[in-house]
Amino acid sequence: MEIKRNATRLSSKGSADYFTGAVQIEPLFEASEPARAFSASVTFEPGARTAWHTHPLGQTLIVTGGVGWAQKWGGPKEEIRPGDVIWFPPGEKHWHGATAESAMTHISVVEKLNGKSAEWLEPVTAEQYQERSRG
Repeated sequence: MEIKRNATRLSSKGSADYFTGAVQIEPLFEASEPARAFSASVTFEPGARTAWHTHPLGQTLIVTGGVGWAQKWGGPKEEIRPGDVIWFPPGEKHWHGATAESAMTHISVVEKLNGKSAEWLEPVTAEQYQERSRG
């Protein structure tokens, strides 16, 4: 058994290479081999979002606070709220983040395949971000 105490996990700012706006990432766990799962709590300030990206083994998001948006490539922008659980299948191009008016926090759970958990692509444009959502 291993317990990682709350005060021992250091948070970091989201890299401008992968995020637009202010994003704070708090690691929660990273399983040891042969397991591949890891998780983080990610907080997006209003207007902040990921770039378009994919995950080789998919991604689960669990919204824990605020209001956000998530969108798969070619699909409508969807509003997401606390308690919502979102699944992006392997290889599905998508983005997620806060709305323009509200911060949003989610827990992200992904697995690594050959040491890689994500393929980061182009930023979400202002036009894509501002499109009307379905909520």
